[in-house]
Amino acid sequence: MRDSQTLLSSPLSLAAAALGLTFATPAAWANDAAERLTERLEPLESYQATFEQKILDGSGERLQSATGEMWLSRPGMLRWEVEAPYSQVVVSDGSDIYLYDPDLEQVTVQPMDDRVTHTPALLLSGNIGDLTSSYDVVYNHENGEDVFTLIPSSADTLFEELNMVFDNDTLTQLWMMDSTGQRTLITFSDITQNGSINRSLFNFDIPEGTDVIREEF
Repeated sequence: MRDSQTLLSSPLSLAAAALGLTFATPAAWANDAAERLTERLEPLESYQATFEQKILDGSGERLQSATGEMWLSRPGMLRWEVEAPYSQVVVSDGSDIYLYDPDLEQVTVQPMDDRVTHTPALLLSGNIGDLTSSYDVVYNHENGEDVFTLIPSSADTLFEELNMVFDNDTLTQLWMMDSTGQRTLITFSDITQNGSINRSLFNFDIPEGTDVIREEF
């Protein structure tokens, strides 16, 4: 039997983990990195892609893998659908976040606040100025790709490090690491940036007979 808490927490944080590297970076370099990241993200009004997600423990052993599709639109709207091995849906309409598990017939509803919006996908849908002011940003060019490492300036986040990988101006990967050393790699494909997305995707109608758990912070 699957652990229901794991099922609910993993999609909200996009499983949440990655490479455990930190950098001592001069302030001028950090400012330049933030400017470079802003140049990549500011033009991004919408994003649609399929994804493959791998969760690894601290020793690199695979704990879980999943595939699915995601849609993102600014400001604050997200739909994240895990298709396999188990169906799960996360929807943000800009005010509330719905975490739906059809197998459990359960949906958890959380209001949008700073703790929730510091999950990786919702960071992309938010204000870029808030993003670069809340994280120390380091830039590296590796294997022909631009890699931005974000380290939270406060402890009130679901990850200790987030890495965004760009091929030219296209986001292709997210790497994350949480406080337990658990890492997650999310690889995107079939990517469409700034395309037309039906706004109804960001509305969630609670299915009849579903148990509803409302969480207030």
